[in-house]
Amino acid sequence: MSGDIGLTELGTLLIVASLVAMVSRRIGLPYTAGLVLAGIGLAYLPIGADLPLSRELIFNVFLPPLIFEAALQLRWSRFKTDMPLTVVLAFFGVAISAVSVAAGMHLLLGWSLLGAAFFGVLIAATDPVSVIAAFKEMKAEPRLSMVVESESLLNDGVAAVGFAILVGIANGEALTPSGAALALLWTVAGGVAIGAMIGLAVLTIAGRTTDHLVEVTLTTVVAWGSFLLAEHVHASGVFAALAAGLIVGNVGPRGSISVAGHQHVQDFWAYAAFLANSCLFLLIGSHEAHQPITLVSAPLALAIVLTLIGRAAAVYPLALPFARSGLRLPVTYQHVLVWGGLRGAVGLALALAVPAGVAERGQIVVITFGVVAFSIFAQGLTMPRLLRRWHLTGSDADEH
Repeated sequence: MSGDIGLTELGTLLIVASLVAMVSRRIGLPYTAGLVLAGIGLAYLPIGADLPLSRELIFNVFLPPLIFEAALQLRWSRFKTDMPLTVVLAFFGVAISAVSVAAGMHLLLGWSLLGAAFFGVLIAATDPVSVIAAFKEMKAEPRLSMVVESESLLNDGVAAVGFAILVGIANGEALTPSGAALALLWTVAGGVAIGAMIGLAVLTIAGRTTDHLVEVTLTTVVAWGSFLLAEHVHASGVFAALAAGLIVGNVGPRGSISVAGHQHVQDFWAYAAFLANSCLFLLIGSHEAHQPITLVSAPLALAIVLTLIGRAAAVYPLALPFARSGLRLPVTYQHVLVWGGLRGAVGLALALAVPAGVAERGQIVVITFGVVAFSIFAQGLTMPRLLRRWHLTGSDADEH
């Protein structure tokens, strides 16, 4: 499989993405589902048979602009208000979900403890790319969107450190509780510190110009620079891009980025996110078409059920401590967190990075593609109807 996307392939992806966007909006199909369907069709054309998809491509090319753009839109005051709730859901939720799924795969399918643990961790984190794209499109109620999107952005870091610890075990390293705690601390705090440092440093430079082209260029440096530097030092690139995006989006307009430049920055990143999102889900669809999912249909069905059970076991109990506080989650919000916790690019990137020495690696990759497909089509296609039924879209949900 080729490791590069040439100009011909890129041009094809852009044309298909534009057509899918136009058709999806006309017929009311969620854009991500339309892209995956188009990608599946693309796989059967000569140009789509050799499109690359790897952990490096997802992490180094597509995730930085998607995470940064999402953080750029977050308002700090609202993000800060719900942070105790989203941190609990993200950190403890991933642990509960991962253990639930891993236990099921080990006991019911006879997978090795290590293979089951890898799958449990990588499938436990909801994918910020899928979730944010879906909820923006559905125009979900503001607080609901904030909780779901924030929790999705945060829980990726927990999955990443869990995955890194498992890679160490697979390579023969000893695991100690203190070592795991330090790794978690560095992944989170290191990522946030790197993102904040780069964001503030570049904003200082941006404050010396009113040229909107320079300002846009500097934000590009922030997005990829923070993400890639954090990943290079084994911290969380997602936390770094999240912190950098929050700083640029909330501090930048207060003097560092010019008034005219602010609109140009917003427009550029809206386009960058559209471009990355489009290419990524077309590639996912293209590779879905080549997965021998029918060969593992029973394990796949079990994995889907366990993933949903694990998510429910994380959300409903963890929402209880906040039931009598200002951070209370209405029951309908909890249902949305469970059913709307979509899986996608992050899970696939981690699945593709499972060490070759893990016995179940092949099954993990195929089943992850299957769970992602179920997530996008079964969960993603039904969420708009459920949000409307529960009056959780736009102004209809103000009473919540």
